[in-house]
Amino acid sequence: MQLTEVVSMFGADLQRRYGEKIYKITLHGGFSCPNRDGTLGRGGCTFCNVASFSDESQSSQSISEQISDQITRISRAKRYLAYFQAYTSTYAEVHLLKQLYEEALQQADIIGLCVGTRPDCVPESVLSLLSEYKQQGYEIWLELGLQSAHDKTLHRINRGHGFDAYQQTTQKARQLGLKVCTHLICGLPGENAQMNMQTLEKVLECGTDGIKLHPLHIVEGSVMAKSWRAGRLSTLSLDEYTAIAGEMVRYTPKDIVYHRISASARKPTLLAPQWCENHWVGMNNLYQYFLQHGGQGSALSPLN
Repeated sequence: MQLTEVVSMFGADLQRRYGEKIYKITLHGGFSCPNRDGTLGRGGCTFCNVASFSDESQSSQSISEQISDQITRISRAKRYLAYFQAYTSTYAEVHLLKQLYEEALQQADIIGLCVGTRPDCVPESVLSLLSEYKQQGYEIWLELGLQSAHDKTLHRINRGHGFDAYQQTTQKARQLGLKVCTHLICGLPGENAQMNMQTLEKVLECGTDGIKLHPLHIVEGSVMAKSWRAGRLSTLSLDEYTAIAGEMVRYTPKDIVYHRISASARKPTLLAPQWCENHWVGMNNLYQYFLQHGGQGSALSPLN
């Protein structure tokens, strides 16, 4: 499967620019989230259980220990990006963030940072800090968990912010030359394919450098898990997700890099849909879709 022939994928983009494979190391900085600690709310977003994508045991290790531990188990790369993934990785005083980020950057073979966070938790002091690292020559990505551009949906899933927070943070970040990767979820409650396309359109209007697409999957420990068990919530089939995500990619300009076009979770954390257990199932289905309908940007006019 040559997905990079039909989609501008992040891994291939890094390899082209650096001349070798760059591997992403996921880190746990011990952060919390304002939507969990009571600042904005408790319980978090209704889809969220961070254990589905981050090993909580990491939080007991230092950043340098986490990096060293993962590098010893990776043989596919010689240089790495430090990815602060779990919870809200800008949710701390800036001097504490600086300690954590620089502990990562000081490790051998780390070429930069990917910082996952909420669009309402990125003050100008943090943007300035990240901008300093960029000016020093590091690869810096600000990954913003938007999920949807529809405020009704954001309220429904208990995000605690509106689309305006994303607009403002994205504008400020890009004015400083920081690259923004926008996280979007297909299949959220109350949304359909048209609404997903509207979200993409609004994100593109704001300006983004990368997109990470996820199908909604129900994980143990989330609020949605209760609704799913009660039969009040359904998830997208593989074919449904493929059609929605496939069209979103086809309407995306080729200069925007896709960090991910599907996602997976492991059992027993994963409850539904079952096809999300294998990451390659969604990837392969999308590849076949692109071969039939055209790849990234193929739905745009030549002027785009």
